[in-house]
Amino acid sequence: MKINFIDLQAQYLEYQAEIDSEVLEVFSSAQFIGGAKLNALEENLATYTGAKHAIGCSSGTDALLLSLMALNIGYGDEVITTPFTFIATAEVIAFLGAKPIFVDIDEKSYNIDPTKIESVITEKTKAIMPVSLYGQCADMDAINEIAKRHEIPVIEDACQSFGATYNGKKSCNLSTIGCTSFFPSKPLGAYGDGGAIFTNDDELAAKMRMLLNHGQNERYKHKYIGMNGRLDAVQAAILNVKLKHFDKEVKTRDEIGTRYNDLLEDADVITPKIAENNTSVFAQYSIRTKEREELIAKLSALEIPTAVHYPVPLHLQEAFANLGYKEGDFPISEEISTQIMSLPMSPYLTEAQQDFIVKSIKGE
Repeated sequence: MKINFIDLQAQYLEYQAEIDSEVLEVFSSAQFIGGAKLNALEENLATYTGAKHAIGCSSGTDALLLSLMALNIGYGDEVITTPFTFIATAEVIAFLGAKPIFVDIDEKSYNIDPTKIESVITEKTKAIMPVSLYGQCADMDAINEIAKRHEIPVIEDACQSFGATYNGKKSCNLSTIGCTSFFPSKPLGAYGDGGAIFTNDDELAAKMRMLLNHGQNERYKHKYIGMNGRLDAVQAAILNVKLKHFDKEVKTRDEIGTRYNDLLEDADVITPKIAENNTSVFAQYSIRTKEREELIAKLSALEIPTAVHYPVPLHLQEAFANLGYKEGDFPISEEISTQIMSLPMSPYLTEAQQDFIVKSIKGE
């Protein structure tokens, strides 16, 4: 049985006529940067999330970077985040000369544990950057309350959770700034790199728009040192098509994730726990097992693809050796990194494929 880890080809075939038509319009117009397609996407993203401003940019990583730049974060500053995530989260902090301050995660959600944040806040703390991992939002109310007490902005790294909800509100519109990624494998994916930034703050929005376009407030007039962080029109056109169908895919993802949980209830693995006030878009469907390597090998022999998100916590990465963290500093992140593994997940995973995966895990 042929099973793709993420079936992007099936998705393209479903929307092919719409996507091809939109992309050809961009080619015919020869307006490849900015323009009507990007304007429409930003309006639609803002409407979808309920945020006042949605700003398309070149990647999820650049969305995080632009957010930090807009908050004037740089050398000597500290930003609190999680060590259990993709490197981009902490990478952008270090890139600006600031220091990532790691806090261990909650064992059930795999997101940053809010009860551990306040103890590491100092006068150098300039932001808190929780990650909404695997498609489920972090405990944003608790994080925002801490941030409010200390007058610190919150940047939600929602690169895996666009479309998820927390207390009835959409991810990306839960804090000072929200950032997401449109990398092709994300729940809402482009056909190349792309991202977006969300905020309800007019000043921050205006500044981020300038920063992503070389700091320009008008042509050849540069208010800030910026970057080239623009989202191109072809990606905007593709995303607009996919966004029209996105709620249907989110519903299917939830059904598939829930079905995985039900089918694996009696298996010797730990399945994802979704908090009562949350919905997840299951950017990954990740299980835990102490026999990870054996299970990966068994599934691989049956041509079932798997992945590990993430095998080495950030505080133990060579790139962050200068921070002085050591093994044992964040025991929950470290333990989960040795057990976590992701199974095939997309709205196009069939019940027959899912049954085969689950039976293979159980050895039936």
